[in-house]
Amino acid sequence: MKAIAITLAVFGALGASLVYAQGNQSAAGALHILPVQGNVYMLVGAGANITVQAGDDGILLVDAGTAAMSDKVLAAIHSITDHPLIYIVNTDEAEDHTGGNPKIAATGKPAPFNNLTSLGRAGAEGAFIIASQGTFERMSAPTGKTAATPVEAWPNDTFSTPQKKLYFNGEPILIMQQAANTDGNSIVLFRKSDVVSAGDILDLTEYPIIDLKAGGSIEAEVEALNRLIDLTVPKSHAEGGTMVIPGHGRLCDQGDVVAYQEMVTIIRDRLKDMIKRGMTLEQVKAAKPTEDWDPLYGKTTGRWTTDMFVEAAYKSLSLKGDKN
Repeated sequence: MKAIAITLAVFGALGASLVYAQGNQSAAGALHILPVQGNVYMLVGAGANITVQAGDDGILLVDAGTAAMSDKVLAAIHSITDHPLIYIVNTDEAEDHTGGNPKIAATGKPAPFNNLTSLGRAGAEGAFIIASQGTFERMSAPTGKTAATPVEAWPNDTFSTPQKKLYFNGEPILIMQQAANTDGNSIVLFRKSDVVSAGDILDLTEYPIIDLKAGGSIEAEVEALNRLIDLTVPKSHAEGGTMVIPGHGRLCDQGDVVAYQEMVTIIRDRLKDMIKRGMTLEQVKAAKPTEDWDPLYGKTTGRWTTDMFVEAAYKSLSLKGDKN
């Protein structure tokens, strides 16, 4: 526990946002638990942000962080409650969301009331891992092929319908498929707590990572951000109300989602106009369509640079059916 920096103060969501902003400056490997509202907490520092919903029924996580941070994540979530881990929901297949699946899920137990008990999992060990069918397929592999992730990390409770519903810890939970930077992202709404876990649809640390091979596009990203706005209700003066936990970055409310959506929409519209005028990818990059927001989201090095974002967005718009 000494290796974990845990913030468990009694404050509102806006206070949690402030502490998170300060927490970004902490030493590498430190974790922070931020009370959001209702039964929901935000765990920061394990790769992707992790949403923790805790109560008498047990623990539900949205995403599991990286494999390297699993022990610290387990210590952190069990500092909130002694109840067992029952569910992990993966919002996409990225390693910083799913790397912790094997070790963390192994410490939990399946819910006796889950519909998978009828499929012979009643005596199974470990928490249920929920994800869209598309996420499962990209983490696994056809027979005879090498899977992208170990079998212990694979979701064992998949859905291909528009949404999956749970009732857990006294509140309805909606897990909704929403194509965005991949074709299989999920949004998780905690209806009573009034919290939305957005995954990588919302990433305040960089431009959205559009994975063309996984079916992502900038048009789908805009549509997903519009859906997030539809799901959220601000309190007074457009502040507070529904809180949004992004895949990366600080705690948000609707105003933050609107600002990110406007940024992505304007860049998309600029790119569409440049494509309509016959500009090549190199000409588009030289025109710097993202320049207004580069101080906030732009990067010249690392896993996802500004040029990579522009190229992916340009190519997604150049595909048949995305030009209008």
